Amino acid sequence: MARVTYVEADGTRHEVEVPAGNTVMEGAFKNGIEGIEAECGGACACATCHCYVDENWVGAFQPPKDEELEMLEFAKSEFKDTSRLSCQLSVTDAHDGLVVYLPELQ
Repeated sequence: MARVTYVEADGTRHEVEVPAGNTVMEGAFKNGIEGIEAECGGACACATCHCYVDENWVGAFQPPKDEELEMLEFAKSEFKDTSRLSCQLSVTDAHDGLVVYLPELQ
C-alpha cells in the first residue's frame, strides 16, 4: 500500500492509500477524487486522466511510451515535462508519499 496525495487545481489535497498494483487513476477513481475522468477506463485511449507528477517523483516511474505521449497531445490542459496519464502509472509500495497534481481541465 502506498499513500498518494492528489492535489486538485484549486489546491485541495486528498491523501489516500492506493494498493500496490493499482494505477494512480484507479486510486483516484476508487476514492472519489474529482479531477480525473478516465473516460476510457484506463486503456490509454484518451487523455482524461492527465496529471502532473511531482518533480521529486518523476524518476520513480518508467518513461512514457510513444502511445501515452500521443494521447497527451489531446489533453485539454497544458503539457508539461511532468505530464503523465495516470492510467499508465502503476503504484508499488515504493511510491509511498507520491504527490500528483490534477489539471484544471480534463
